[in-house]
Amino acid sequence: MEQWITDMVNQYGGFGIFLLIAIENLFPPIPSEVILTFGGFLTTVTRLTVLEVVWASTCGSMAGAAILYIVGGFFPPEKLKRFLGTKLGRLLRVKPEDLDRTLEEFREKGSKTVFFCRFVPLIRSLISIPAGMAGMRLLPFLGLTLLGSVIWNAVLVLLGAAAGNSWQMIAGWASAYSRLLLCLVAAGCVIFILWKRKK
Repeated sequence: MEQWITDMVNQYGGFGIFLLIAIENLFPPIPSEVILTFGGFLTTVTRLTVLEVVWASTCGSMAGAAILYIVGGFFPPEKLKRFLGTKLGRLLRVKPEDLDRTLEEFREKGSKTVFFCRFVPLIRSLISIPAGMAGMRLLPFLGLTLLGSVIWNAVLVLLGAAAGNSWQMIAGWASAYSRLLLCLVAAGCVIFILWKRKK
């Protein structure tokens, strides 16, 4: 996959970065760490600038996030409650009141959640769906997505540019950070669910 990513960026430059980051938001297994650090490296050997790479990647992040936000909007709480009442829905062991409580908490703390989740692998893409489901206002959602995406993208692009030919080492470190953070988030979710069930 890494070879395919580098070939795409080599061939299409800024547009390739935009397209790959948009796809990465929709299909999280594609590693943004490789795209962004390689994009940073390219600024040292091509006419691409750091600003262009950050701009292209951020536009890609915004496009992917907007699509998932719209998808979330197609699953309003009423539809989910009806699904939870079905035989298949009951297997999830989630009560309609649990859904109400979760969405209410998201509405209260959604702004912080959307921003900080932009730095967490996998979740940075998926967080757009509950934002759409909860009916989070579009402009704040886009603003927070823009801010978080710019920071994440700029850091990795600058690191790739600074590393030069050693960009793959930076990509490896960033991937290790992403895996560690994802494991910590997953463990936290499991602990929270067990605590809620016990309570």
